[in-house]
Amino acid sequence: MTYISAQPYLSNSWDDICYPVNPVWLADVLPDYEIMATDRQQLIVGQAPGGRKTIFGIQSADYAIIPNVLIREVVDKLFDHYTLQIKYTTTGEFSINIILPHQMSIGGEQLQRSMILTNSYNGKTPFSIQGQTMTTMLDNSSLPGSSMYRAVCENGLMGWADSFIELPTYKQWLKGSSKEKTKPLQRASVMKNPSKKDPGIKKVHHSRLSPELFQQQLYELLVGQSQQKATLTATIYEHFQQGFVNRADENMLKTLPIPVQLAKQAHERLRFEQRLLGIDSSYWLMYNAVNYALFNARSSLTLNDRFKLDERVFHQLAESSFA
Repeated sequence: MTYISAQPYLSNSWDDICYPVNPVWLADVLPDYEIMATDRQQLIVGQAPGGRKTIFGIQSADYAIIPNVLIREVVDKLFDHYTLQIKYTTTGEFSINIILPHQMSIGGEQLQRSMILTNSYNGKTPFSIQGQTMTTMLDNSSLPGSSMYRAVCENGLMGWADSFIELPTYKQWLKGSSKEKTKPLQRASVMKNPSKKDPGIKKVHHSRLSPELFQQQLYELLVGQSQQKATLTATIYEHFQQGFVNRADENMLKTLPIPVQLAKQAHERLRFEQRLLGIDSSYWLMYNAVNYALFNARSSLTLNDRFKLDERVFHQLAESSFA
């Protein structure tokens, strides 16, 4: 099915995404009809500020909506000081970047620690923390990885390499992996959750989550995120900054797993940042240019698709930079 083309909007206010959203049962809308599609029982209806009521999707009877207000309440409970950057679409997808005050020096730039959470009302982008679904983290007893915020381009950069124990392990994975890279089974020890969990909680999936249980699980997963830790992804970012590329090398933008039009926009962004910062092209600027294009351009890609492509681009550029 063709997906509606959408361009993410930028906001720094919870109010833009914490609007009413509720299920409307098809049986109530069509009382005289026998509904045979058991996997399509409820309409997900929301109304953004100043907008009309919108049907974002049709879901099964046991599907549970995660209203953004539930996320907001947990974040406000955990963190006294943070800056908010939200990218959202009119189709009901949300990328929520919680920017913390802690700064990290990466090469010649100051980045801020952040947390990226995704959610959707159309079912296209699952709820996730730092690129991992809640179910995956609970099943593996792991904690979220890292992400960082780069003010130059307002990019939220996901910690795509944080699931590896050390750099040699990651480099070996890059050499031996196929084009369709998958996460390794062995995860970094810093991501393990040492707290004891109720074994029953791990078996509760999104479709059966109550608001109370969701907030409890989210709190447990985020409670340690304000602590500043060294990450493998940060090490690779520093390596990216040292890897300068010439104009011929920039042709690799055409080989990255992104649509042609986005590759062109990434190239334009790369040139812009070179002029703005007065520095030569590098893997660091190239990765940030692609990230900027992915999350700001109009496209039929869902937010979930954009994050998947961002991860693949990160690994492909890392592979080239270590070659």
